[in-house]
Amino acid sequence: MTHPQGPRAQGDAAGAPGSIARLCAMAQVSRAAYYRHWSEHAPLVQETALRDAIQRLAIAHRYYGYRRITALLKREGWEANHKRVARILREDNLLCLRKPLFRPATTDSAHRWHVWPNLARWMVPMEANRLWVADITYVHLSESFVYLAVILDAYSRKVVGWAIADHLRAELAIEALEMALAGRDIALGGLVHHTDRGTQYACGDYIDRLLAHDIQPSMSRAGCPYDNAMAESFMKTLKTEEVNASDYRDLADAKARIGGFIEDVYNTQRLHSALGYRSPQEYEDDTTNLSTLSTAARLAIPRSRPITTTVTY
Repeated sequence: MTHPQGPRAQGDAAGAPGSIARLCAMAQVSRAAYYRHWSEHAPLVQETALRDAIQRLAIAHRYYGYRRITALLKREGWEANHKRVARILREDNLLCLRKPLFRPATTDSAHRWHVWPNLARWMVPMEANRLWVADITYVHLSESFVYLAVILDAYSRKVVGWAIADHLRAELAIEALEMALAGRDIALGGLVHHTDRGTQYACGDYIDRLLAHDIQPSMSRAGCPYDNAMAESFMKTLKTEEVNASDYRDLADAKARIGGFIEDVYNTQRLHSALGYRSPQEYEDDTTNLSTLSTAARLAIPRSRPITTTVTY
């Protein structure tokens, strides 16, 4: 049992003003009676407050599981382990739900374009703009499908380019690529762009744009979706937390709402366990600041002067 916390309960002398012993004496109750009353009521108050915080976060982030809810609670100053959070979510019927949908094909790898080797299979980027991953998925409207192309920076999992259209032509993927190129500073020859073998990414128009910016194309092995697992993971998150819970009227409605989710929620607010429960933008900002401080510290170290010795013969 945890007793009352705070400087008055722990550090004050027994006779100091405001101490528990002095207050008990003034109220003519024993300290044992005080602690017995506290142990019967205070934990219930704390449990109620914690449950209220969990319900508030679970409703605001309806597709967050218990681990991310726990991380949000810690950000607010609560001390609760993930088992306790899972129990409360289960008791209050607040566990996130998954809704499977029909999946139309979005990848056509039966083409005669050149298939580039897989350069990203063992690659672990140590900074931004070293490895981009791209993919295309479908979005269900009331009576039809539209298609979403995205590009993520594998270092921070941030969506750096996206486009949505009612077709699967190469222009869809090219539009997402143009957004990524316009919004990121890339080093010539330092970026690998990884995709599946779909014709949208293998065609000449798309590859020419990559090579024009000295970006190295990379493609997954045949029949191996795990090679592009990070992009697939984002699509699953998008479907679970946005698309499956929405009814889009038309293409314009889908574009506005999905764009809002990507820019205002996923990139800036959604917590990622792989990023230490930080958002992609927060992770990039933290690592950029750390790199800047490290560079400044190296420049501040005084260089030792060479020691010269004159020898007289």
